[in-house]
Amino acid sequence: MTSGATVWLTGLPSAGKTTIATELAGVLRAQGHRVEVLDGDEIREFVSAGLGFSREDRHTNVQRIGFVAELLARNGVLVLVPVIAPYADSREAVRKRHAENGTPYLEVHVATPVEVCGERDVKGLYARQAAGELTGLTGVDDPYEAPEAPDLRIETQEQSVPESAAAVRALLGERGLA
Repeated sequence: MTSGATVWLTGLPSAGKTTIATELAGVLRAQGHRVEVLDGDEIREFVSAGLGFSREDRHTNVQRIGFVAELLARNGVLVLVPVIAPYADSREAVRKRHAENGTPYLEVHVATPVEVCGERDVKGLYARQAAGELTGLTGVDDPYEAPEAPDLRIETQEQSVPESAAAVRALLGERGLA
């Protein structure tokens, strides 16, 4: 059995985080790894219900996800975390929790430009924001602090989903984690 690790995929809404994580999870499971995907939307529904989208609530949500991810990773699971996590200090706190416990942590910036995300608009958020029905959309009228030194940066507008997943898989291999 390989040791666990957390792979945190951060990026704008509709950047491709969950799509890449789902693809990678299938590849890793087929290779015999224990894998969990902690999707941001599912976490909000089941673990962080009641939290809004203020900076404080977003920080709390990211810390909850980070706690669960570290717990699973510490116990031998490869944890894929496709979550916007817009603030650098929130992501750094998660990285620090992992470091304190000796748990491997990789940050992947899914660096899809906002224009491309707006065209994809998987959940209709960009259209709702443009129509004035939604405020606080990360990367549009709410901040997104892009990672300055991620372990990997993926530009999904320039490669396929399998290619993006393969890049993350290669990083895990380089680090001896899968």
